Amino acid sequence: MVFFKELEFDLPSALLKELVALFDQMESGPLNDVAVETVSEDQGVYQLLFRGELVYIGKTDADAGLRQRLLRHSKKIRSRMNLDQSEVSFKVVRVYVFTAMDLEELLIKHYKSSSIPLSWNFSGFGSNDPGRNRDKSKVKASHFDRLYPIDLNVEVCVLQQESSYSVAEVLKQMKEQLAYTVRFQGQGERSKKPHQDLVERKVVLRKEADSVLSIL
Repeated sequence: MVFFKELEFDLPSALLKELVALFDQMESGPLNDVAVETVSEDQGVYQLLFRGELVYIGKTDADAGLRQRLLRHSKKIRSRMNLDQSEVSFKVVRVYVFTAMDLEELLIKHYKSSSIPLSWNFSGFGSNDPGRNRDKSKVKASHFDRLYPIDLNVEVCVLQQESSYSVAEVLKQMKEQLAYTVRFQGQGERSKKPHQDLVERKVVLRKEADSVLSIL
């Protein structure tokens, strides 16, 4: 009588196989806010494609869901030179059961082994803004920020009735409209209020973001 057996099930390999097959069957959607808003705010994995070529693999958890992450990527891409947002698309898979496995790493290894370079992974594309140290950062020629620098020729609309504008108000409205980070000096380390000098100084504006920044 046999009343004891063992089963060794390779869950990571099985899940990877399912994910790859599912991604292969899917069509990609445009990486814009309208399309991304249809994605649920859940945990899962996703792909970004540039001109139809797979360039990035990412994952999210329940705290920073799929919609939020893709919206962040969409915002970043539309502010870049040498990069047309209409040429970037995405595929996304919600994963209901997230184990301790690193699905992102599994997928990256799989596609790399298939000679797909995933040129945006490890290029700085998915990194968070390092804050004030960014101004001193030295990056390689292949870094995302070098290949696709931010576009300063972005038109912003500053709404104010007076003919001259408070620098603080201009910066506030620019920060809300621009797709890249705009930082300015505050009243203190933890204060979100602009420095008093920025509140008191007045400027007259032109249209482009680089013109505004030059004046400021």
